[in-house]
Amino acid sequence: MDAVVLVGGFGTRLRPLTLTRPKQMLPVVDRPMIEHVVGRLGEQGITRAVLSLGYRPDAFEAAYPERRCAGVELFYAVEPEPLDTAGAIAFAARKADVRDTFVAVNGDVIHQFPLADLLALHARSDAQATIALAPVADPSRFGVVVCEPGGRVREFVEKPPADQAPSNQINVGIYALEPTALDSVAEGTRASIEREVFPRLVEEGGMYALSWDGFWVDTGTPEAYLEVQQALSDGDWVHPSAEVAPDATVEGSIVMEAAVIASGASVIDSALLPGALVGRRAVVERSIVGYRAEIGAGACLRDLSVVGDDTAIPPAADLKGERTP
Repeated sequence: MDAVVLVGGFGTRLRPLTLTRPKQMLPVVDRPMIEHVVGRLGEQGITRAVLSLGYRPDAFEAAYPERRCAGVELFYAVEPEPLDTAGAIAFAARKADVRDTFVAVNGDVIHQFPLADLLALHARSDAQATIALAPVADPSRFGVVVCEPGGRVREFVEKPPADQAPSNQINVGIYALEPTALDSVAEGTRASIEREVFPRLVEEGGMYALSWDGFWVDTGTPEAYLEVQQALSDGDWVHPSAEVAPDATVEGSIVMEAAVIASGASVIDSALLPGALVGRRAVVERSIVGYRAEIGAGACLRDLSVVGDDTAIPPAADLKGERTP
């Protein structure tokens, strides 16, 4: 079975980490994000992942020149221009000549959702589209999905007031689709699957959904990027090639390849990307330090500060929730 993986976005919410690379090529613990996503698909029977590419397709092609990732065959479909979600899925599926039921996923969602259950409901219901849902505590921040008892989707309600929400179930960006579900999307046109395709399928009665209360993270923000690092590492992870001074403190953090933490420094609930340097007595708390970035002696980063690649933070600087550059 094929899967279309949406990896064409600019990753603006994770800037400056994404100024030079797609967010799916950012490392999550010990490997790029895309390998977590494609690897999970492969574990569940997907044999080919069609990457819908837009921003920096060369990064994927350079990383996987043999067109295999986490044991799964890759097909590269490069959009000529941004086509939005439905346009991108339709473009990639047609480019790869996908003719049967396939899976489509957002390339920045890391999850443990059981695809077999989603596909079984899809086949049993003779659906055009079947989407994965998950419950959230505060549905007012999302578009919620209202379903009938058998799973047929009745309506979408965008960001309802918390006390008036008809459901607490939201779309997590994992779909089982028939190629015909995208027939309304003209070749090469921009279209949203959430705002255009799904409402039409609901009206036609061909859309179903399955809810699952398990692990999933949309990694598209600094907060979520840290969350998934900690979740997949059980709190702390230090690469064998990293250098941590004996009197440095590391708690709840990911310290990647060739990173250096100097004497007296403190790294708490943070992520240091490969080659990052934290100077003497510097403090990095709930923040992200990019590739080869240098945090000067005595500097302090906190409150989801994000430092981009090859950036130097001066000694004794104090950053609170800042992005540099």
